[in-house]
Amino acid sequence: MIYRRLPIGSLFCYANNKKINTFVFRNLKKEYFHNNYQMKEYTFREVIAQAMSEEMRKDESIFLVGEEVAEYNGAYKASKGMLDEFGPKRIIDAPIAELGFTGIAVGAAMNGNRPIVEFMTFNFSMVAIDQIINNAAKIYQMSGGQWNCPAVFRGPTASAGQLGATHSQAFESWYANCPGLKVIVPSNPYDAKGLLKTAIQDNDPVIFMESEQMYGDKMEIPEEEYYIPIGKADIKKEGKDVTLVSFGKIMKLALQAAADLEKEGISVEVIDLRTVRPLDYDTVLESVKKTNRLVILEEAWPFASVASEITYMVQQKAFDYLDAPIKRITTPDAPAPYSAALFAEWFPKLEKVKEEIKNAMYIKA
Repeated sequence: MIYRRLPIGSLFCYANNKKINTFVFRNLKKEYFHNNYQMKEYTFREVIAQAMSEEMRKDESIFLVGEEVAEYNGAYKASKGMLDEFGPKRIIDAPIAELGFTGIAVGAAMNGNRPIVEFMTFNFSMVAIDQIINNAAKIYQMSGGQWNCPAVFRGPTASAGQLGATHSQAFESWYANCPGLKVIVPSNPYDAKGLLKTAIQDNDPVIFMESEQMYGDKMEIPEEEYYIPIGKADIKKEGKDVTLVSFGKIMKLALQAAADLEKEGISVEVIDLRTVRPLDYDTVLESVKKTNRLVILEEAWPFASVASEITYMVQQKAFDYLDAPIKRITTPDAPAPYSAALFAEWFPKLEKVKEEIKNAMYIKA
């Protein structure tokens, strides 16, 4: 498998037809530089369908199963056109029974297939979590390496506005806590396509988490096929004063905070984890050794969060490099409220991110 990155340069990301950030992508290996990429703009939902379709054309053992993935083209239109191309035997509409169709997928994976399971939201994966945690994640070890489970479980995670407490939960740290699973949370269409293609080819079960609020995001990506390795973070913006780590859709907030503070003379290095298991500790540690300060932004409850894990590892391996306590910004330790006014208070704010970055630098906000 060849992993490719774009040459050093800028790509523009759009949400709701408004340019929101410039993502700067850097190569992982210089030998994979390509200067003649044909670029075209696609939405997040389009690249999800592209990634699945490209891999399904190569391998007939791959199939997609989930609620409304076929006749309706997906609840978020992320499988649009796939039923017409691959037919009902490979694009399968399932009943509202997550435990059942997830169990079928796990069994199919153990017998040589590569299923892609779509959850309408990862909140609904709680119904199927027994199959994921107790079967998919453990069968390779429990069978002494005789069986593996090359399955992808994908769908949106975290909040998406006024959906209430039971439809607004971030489960990244839940799944990342379980050995045997890989957990990917991309922040933009380019990363999503490359990582999903890699996930489909992976021989381990992969949790692939998207966001309802990112499906309409637009971005120019290469027409040429590419893959992105699992477990490699990306420095979206270089800086020298403080390191800001995040992942998923809230990366937009991180990049906006960094751009705003740049105007005030504060240079923020922004790291997009992209994968929370395996987590790229080395990229975070090297950045902290350079900036001597760390702020972590995560849309999740604070207890046992990804931010907690990063904080422990940095103080364990780079404590002497820190010039200030590590700061983290999460949601409050409470379910998401339905009220628009309360939700606005519950969700991390741009001003809060900038305030904590200044606090890490002992600058009065």
